[in-house]
Parts: sequence; C-alpha cells; structure tokens
Amino acid sequence: MTLHDKFGRQITDLRISITPENYRDHDEILSWPELDRLARILLSLGIRKIRITGGEPLVRDGVEGYIARLHTLGVEDLSMTTNGHLLAERCDRLLAAGLRRINISLDSLDPERFERITRTKSFSTVMHSIDVAQKSRLAPAKVNAVLVRDLNDDEVEAFALFARETGVIMRFIEFMPLDADRHWTRGLVVPAAEVHQRIHARWPLEQIPHERSETARKYRFADGAPGEIGLIAPVTQPFCGHCSRIRLTADGKLRTCLFSKDDHDLRAMLREGASDEDLVSYISSIVMEKEAGHRINEPGFVPPSRTMVFIGG
Repeated sequence: MTLHDKFGRQITDLRISITPENYRDHDEILSWPELDRLARILLSLGIRKIRITGGEPLVRDGVEGYIARLHTLGVEDLSMTTNGHLLAERCDRLLAAGLRRINISLDSLDPERFERITRTKSFSTVMHSIDVAQKSRLAPAKVNAVLVRDLNDDEVEAFALFARETGVIMRFIEFMPLDADRHWTRGLVVPAAEVHQRIHARWPLEQIPHERSETARKYRFADGAPGEIGLIAPVTQPFCGHCSRIRLTADGKLRTCLFSKDDHDLRAMLREGASDEDLVSYISSIVMEKEAGHRINEPGFVPPSRTMVFIGG
C-alpha cells in the first residue's frame, strides 16, 4: 500500500521531530516505542526517506538507538537536521547507528553576527562540527542558511566561497512566514534568483539534475571547484505541485504541509488503544486531503504560529 493525495502525489518523505522547540512535559511528547510504531506503520505505507528534526534532535537521550531501529526497519534515506552544537561528539555514534546524511544550520559566517542570531556563543563549536562531518562518511554535509534581507544577505558570496573551500553543499533557504513573533514581511525575503545571479556572476554555476520532488535546485561550480550550491525557494518559486512530504511533530501531530491550518492527533489514538489498521486508515485519510499548496502567495494568507525551526532542512 502507498500513500497518495487527491492530486495524485505519492508521499514518500517523512520529517519526524523528536524534540519540541519549547520545553514540554515528558508525557506530552511521543515516547520512543510510540515513535517506533508510527515509523513502522508509515514505512509500510511507502515512506522511503526519513529526516530526524526538532527543536534540536541531539538533546534527546536515545536518538542513536532510534536511528539504529529506523535503519533496521529498512529506511532507504536516513538523515538529520541539527544546529551542530552536539554533532562533533556524537558523529561516530550516529554513523554507527545508520545515519547517512546531515543538514547543519549556519545562518552566518561572522562569529558576532552568528551569536546575535542564535543567542549562543557556539560558533566555533558549530564550525568544528561541520569539519568533523566533512571528514566522515556524512560528507558532503548540507549547510543551511536562511537568508533575511539586511540581516545576513550580504554574506551570499562568503557562503559560496565557504562551499568552494570546504566542499560542503551550501543551501540558501528563502525566509518563510513561519515566525511566531510575526516579524515576517515579503520585503525580508531574499529571492533565490538573486542569490543565483550573485554567485553566478562571481563563479559561474552549472545546474545539476534533480528529482521533481526535491526542494532544492542544485548547482555545481563550472570551474570544477569543490562544493555545491542549493537554492530552496518556497516563496518565489513554490514547488508544491510535486511535494512528497508529510511531517510528524514531537507531540504526535501529523501535518501535511508546513503551513497546514490543522494538526491531526496521532498521539491520542496511540494512547487510546488504536489498532495498526485504525492508524493506517486515519493516516491515509489525512494524506488524501493534503493541501494543493502552501498558499503563501494567495490573498488573505494567514501564517501559522510556528517558526523556521520546523523546516527540517
């Protein structure tokens, strides 16, 4: 059995948040056995790719064991998005568990600006984690930068140079209306086309073929330098028509889109004794009604009270 929505899109990618952005009582988030059960059910429905996200997934005890169990279940593409604070010390264990790809958030290459954005003094730690990942089987690491006008958009060329010097896949993500404090405006969005133009003017780029459902448009440097550039443009170049993703939150809600108005509670079903058949039926019905698109560019769009931490890269 496979998951399809009413538009004919097959759902093969799952983002699983294992830690909430804000602290919650232990009972409010899914236990490891509950996460194991949902993963097994979703894999039986055709999910092939799983990315572990948060919050920050590495702050939860037992994440390596969970990855090992997902690997044993046969996940074809098993990855994680992290802020990099704990990655260096956990990298070997994550690899041994079966992790195959890593996304690391890095919104500035300037230490002082990084500290202002993240409100941490962890710049050197994150850079060390990127270096460790690049020296491991996780290479090439994907490094994600969310560009915001007048905050870090002056670093586009510096990020591209970083990719050339280190061999990472440098991914630029348009700022989306996922800010619970309601600071988002369209004027803060740095269009992917602008990023491409600026990098291409300095170092000519060649496009790399991609699957239709992939969020990033990928480029290599024409002069053969290491590294790649990825452009993710959900605001100016939506890719909803080929979306293959659903998301499971740490507290057990299934979302069919980052901008879904409704969350679908799987935790309650799990704890009320639902059978696997009940869960399969409910999940299938939810996915069938997956939105046509995120509606960002439609009149009257109201953003949800979430933050960019939920993109999962």
